[in-house]
Amino acid sequence: MGEPNEQVREQISAARIYRRFRLLGDAAWQSVAVRVAFVGKGGAGKSVIAGTFCRLLARTTSHRVVAIDSDPLPGLALSLGVPSTDTALPPELVEKVGDDPDSTWQLRSGITVMDTVEQYAPEGPDGVRLLQFGKLRGHVRTVGPSQQAFRVIVRDLAGTDLHLIGDLPGGTRQAFFGWAGFAQVLVVVAEATPSSMLSARRLARLADVDDGTQMVVALANKTVGPDDAEQLGRFSGLRVIGTIPHDPAVGAAEREGVPLLDVGTSSPAVEAVASLVETLTRETL
Repeated sequence: MGEPNEQVREQISAARIYRRFRLLGDAAWQSVAVRVAFVGKGGAGKSVIAGTFCRLLARTTSHRVVAIDSDPLPGLALSLGVPSTDTALPPELVEKVGDDPDSTWQLRSGITVMDTVEQYAPEGPDGVRLLQFGKLRGHVRTVGPSQQAFRVIVRDLAGTDLHLIGDLPGGTRQAFFGWAGFAQVLVVVAEATPSSMLSARRLARLADVDDGTQMVVALANKTVGPDDAEQLGRFSGLRVIGTIPHDPAVGAAEREGVPLLDVGTSSPAVEAVASLVETLTRETL
């Protein structure tokens, strides 16, 4: 018997991914609200992983998935297959509570957080919604006025039953300033290179923020052998919950400007992200 063709291999792979999640039990994999944020050094591969994670999660649950893109540079939209927009959120969506300079912000009367999702988070493949911070076309100040609107919406989304998956910009600034406060688990994506692992070690200190209420773990990306994950764990001091192997399909997808899942569900990287979805679903149960 000859080797199965690519279409058959993808169907077999998709069925295997689906069976993994069914092993979690209907109540578990359909009802748990997964709240994850991917952080790490720029170029570590966060956006590809986050976009693929969102779509695979959406295929296994009855709850909607919202991808939260707080990076003012493009990335997650391409990984999801959603058209990127330069349009920032309207700052008039929010208002201050009281006149005190230290007053908090809230959505304007008559606007619900689900209204903002329907209107400002376009739907992409597999039903994933993408909430974008707004892309830079000049100085960072150009998106500053909508920052409050974005953060208020994300804060209020935490009170829903939606799955929330965040992709933060490279580096440590947003992570340490609470932009991933919605997440139960912070996943530090890193390669087994000195600069990437150094960034991971710095981000490991997120476990000491907010009294350690968020779980901080590492994910070894672009690995070429088991030593990569072991080295990352030793250097960063974080528990490594998974590995994503070096996969030519990732580079091919990026060159073509299409999501990894559109290149093929039998990709080793896709299979690894599917295992990550299963792992993190268990972690949040």
